[in-house]
Parts: sequence; C-alpha cells; structure tokens
Amino acid sequence: MIQVTSQLAIFLANKPGALAHLCEALAKAKVNIFALATSDTVDHNVIRMVVDKPKTAIRVLEDHNTIVVESDIIMIEGSNKPGSLANIANALAAAKINIEYAYCATLPNAKRGLLILRASRIDKALKVLNGLDM
Repeated sequence: MIQVTSQLAIFLANKPGALAHLCEALAKAKVNIFALATSDTVDHNVIRMVVDKPKTAIRVLEDHNTIVVESDIIMIEGSNKPGSLANIANALAAAKINIEYAYCATLPNAKRGLLILRASRIDKALKVLNGLDM
C-alpha cells in the first residue's frame, strides 16, 4: 500500500508532560496515532505525527494553543526485509527525487512495516514507488 496522507508537525515545549498532555487531548477526541517521530531542540520539540483524523487533531491542538502545520507525506506499507528501504531510496535517487526526511517502525518478526516519507516531488515519487515491488 502506498498513499499520500496528511502529517501534522506540532511544536511543543521541551519539558516533562508536554507529549503526555498532547496525547491525552487527542485520545479524548478519539484520534488514533498511526506514526510519530520527535526531534528536539533546546527549548522545544517538533513532533511529526500521522493520525486517522487530521482535521479533528488540528482543531484539538489549536484549541490547546499548540502550533500545528499540516503537510502531505507518502505512507508506505512494505516488506520488512533487508534492502527494502535501500530499494526505495535508490529508486527515488535515480529519479532525482530528494527524501527530505523519513521515519519507520516495525516489529522484528513482522512481515510488513510502515514507512513515512517526505519527498521533494510527491507526485513524481508516487509514480516511481508504484513501479516497485514492495
């Protein structure tokens, strides 16, 4: 499965409980988190998150005075085997498409994994990725 979906970039204070508060607010609104990555700086964290109801999540976050930015990313469910990410990265590089960032997770024994990828040209990246065996 390869699809374009929304990702939320959320700017939180870099302090204990900030992420817990955010996750509690989303849970209360029945928003499910599919993928999450954090990147910290001295005074704040940038949380990248893919959720099942991005519009609801944005409303909840803005109601809590949280800065949130929505952008398109590619979500890929692919094989969990050595070389899978290399194949994706090589195919995009050959097409002159930059991977601006990516994050993924899978259980060690799972046959499939989930990759979140921000590409410089999403439309062109989709065409390239749909031609791969994943």
